[in-house]
Parts: sequence; C-alpha cells; structure tokens
Amino acid sequence: MADKKSLSDLGDLTSQAAEAPAAEAPAVAEAAPAEQADAAPAGARRDGGRGRKEKAESDNGVSTQGPQTEAVLREQQLDKFGRAYATGRRKDAVARVWLKPGTGKIIVNGRDQEVYFARPTLRLVINQPFEVSDRAGQYDVIATVKGGGLSGQAGAVKHGIAQALSRYEPTLRTTVKRAGFLTRDPRVVERKKYGRAKARRSFQFSKR
Repeated sequence: MADKKSLSDLGDLTSQAAEAPAAEAPAVAEAAPAEQADAAPAGARRDGGRGRKEKAESDNGVSTQGPQTEAVLREQQLDKFGRAYATGRRKDAVARVWLKPGTGKIIVNGRDQEVYFARPTLRLVINQPFEVSDRAGQYDVIATVKGGGLSGQAGAVKHGIAQALSRYEPTLRTTVKRAGFLTRDPRVVERKKYGRAKARRSFQFSKR
C-alpha cells in the first residue's frame, strides 16, 4: 500500500506542474519582443531606403514609366529667294506653290484668286490653311496648277499651301496636320466598267 498515493499528494503534484509552464511563459514573452526589436530596424532600413529612392526620383523629375521622347522640331526649308516651295495634289490636279511673307495676295496661273476662282466656296477652300493657323493676310502665294477641274485645282492649291506653310513655319505643322490639310485626299473618280454605262450606271433595261 506504500505505492499508493493519497488525494492530497495528487493535488500537490498537479499544482507543481501548473506552476512550471507559468514560469516558462514570461521567459518566452521576454524573448519575443527582443527578436521583434532586432528585425524591425532591418525592415525599416529597407522601406526607408526605397522611400528615399522614390522621393529622389520624383524630385529629379524622372518618370517611372520608361523613357520619354521629345518632339523633334523640323528645320525651315527655303529656297535662295527666301520662299517655301511645295507641291499639292487633288484628283487629277497638280499645283506648284511658292509661299513668302506678304499681305495675303494669292496669284494662280498669273491671275488673282478672285478672277481664277470666281466661286466664293473655292476661295474659301484655298484659304483654309491660313484660317486654321491664324496667318490670314500674312503670306503671299504664287501657284501654278494644271489638270482636273476648278474644284480639284482648288484642293490641290490648298494642299500645296498647307505643305509650304508647314515648311516655312515648322511650329505650325501640328496645327495644320490636325486639321487634315497635310494629307493628300485619295478620293478619285471610279473607273468605268465594261457592260455598264458608267462606273455603276447600267444601261436602260428593255423587256421587249
């Protein structure tokens, strides 16, 4: 019966086992803050370094989205007489245009624009590049045009004036290009097809 323990002895053993883990817990708790304190400065150094680097990049004006290219300004193109030359095309018409500073006088095939282009709409067309760029009445134009009709010739002169203006003042190229005046209009007459009266017009049908 000596090996058997009483209830009081079992109570003493359980109280000692509960005190042992409780004594170890403060030691573990003291070790954890020390480890966090050691790791915190390293993380702070990493984050702080990256933050300083990003701030330095922003202060220097460097973009983080890759290299940026600046728009290259074209050079002024003039002949020995100080004029800008360009060729304009529309339908079957081809115009040669010389542009220089002046009072807004436009000569087409040796005649004034009001005589050569009698219709006001045609004169409005050839002056569009000057209206868009706010240069109305500041340049004189001498043009020779051949081929096509009056409408096509007016479009060719307009195309040539826009090209010449962008060569005399390269800074106006963006304004004139956004208006679509530097692009050659590709629309031309559709060819006639065999078996038809015109490009698409059929012959009159007779049932009998």
